[in-house]
Amino acid sequence: MTNHLTVAVLGTGIMGAAMARNLASAGHDVRAWNRSRDKAEPLADDGVTVADSAEEAVRGAQAVVTMLHDGEAVRQVMASAAAGVERGAVWLQATTVGLDDLDELASLAREHGLVLVDSPVLGTRGPAEAGELVVLAAGPQEGRDRAAAVFDAVGSRTTWTGETPGAATRLKLVANSWVIAVTAAAGETLALAQGLGVDPDDFLAAIEGGPLDMGYLRAKTGLIREGGLSPAQFAVTTAEKDARLIVGAGDDAGVRLDVARAAADRLGRAAALGHGDEDLAAAYYASFGTDGAPAGGAAAGGDDAGGDDAGGDDAGGDEAD
Repeated sequence: MTNHLTVAVLGTGIMGAAMARNLASAGHDVRAWNRSRDKAEPLADDGVTVADSAEEAVRGAQAVVTMLHDGEAVRQVMASAAAGVERGAVWLQATTVGLDDLDELASLAREHGLVLVDSPVLGTRGPAEAGELVVLAAGPQEGRDRAAAVFDAVGSRTTWTGETPGAATRLKLVANSWVIAVTAAAGETLALAQGLGVDPDDFLAAIEGGPLDMGYLRAKTGLIREGGLSPAQFAVTTAEKDARLIVGAGDDAGVRLDVARAAADRLGRAAALGHGDEDLAAAYYASFGTDGAPAGGAAAGGDDAGGDDAGGDDAGGDEAD
């Protein structure tokens, strides 16, 4: 097992910054880069070297982690940075991307002699900061020792899904389809209760302790009711991007995904109403008028606010630069 690595982290949003801190805390030599340098600079206090460019960050790195907004961002950054990465280095691609994107990234890795490990994660801000992400990984045996040294620093467990990149991304899209669907349903249920004059506490009491009850429902409705949508655990804009990736993957597989398509539209509407940087539970506001405000003011209050990702791991968390 490789114990100490030089690791480049490209992208220091919610997830990337937390991963960089935990890697440094575990004793790795960490270089971080972000397109907006001011988002990366606080990492210097945690022993992370903040680079002026992606090319500088990857120079001499044994492992490169990409945690950016989408496949296009990863392609652009690595197209210029990959030439500076030593051949044989392991590339841990953690951004949630489409399967077509991943094929292009695999070609880029082969061109530059990099060992690509498809490695999206389950977990949002809370698990990321605690080093308790669940890593979904697919890649060749030759990169696994170095990959494991990184994964052990940022996650509580790793699920290997095969040796061919793409298997982990498929699993991530499946997991995110559930997260996005259940969160959209929670928001709609709360909106309907408000529209019909039903106290949300009565609904939660009615299902309490039964098979319909779930911690995630209480957590997400709690964020809405208590005004806890910022800072986001999994932002509306990122969730919309992922929902559209899910719909596209379903289309390519010949699977009709009506719920995911509707959720993508709701998330897009919430973003257009000004909620793009809030937690994806803010899709709730898509249920109301052109200003996104429920009749009678803010969401119905109560004392059922949930914590971060109650009831299980929240799949998501790729951050824009």
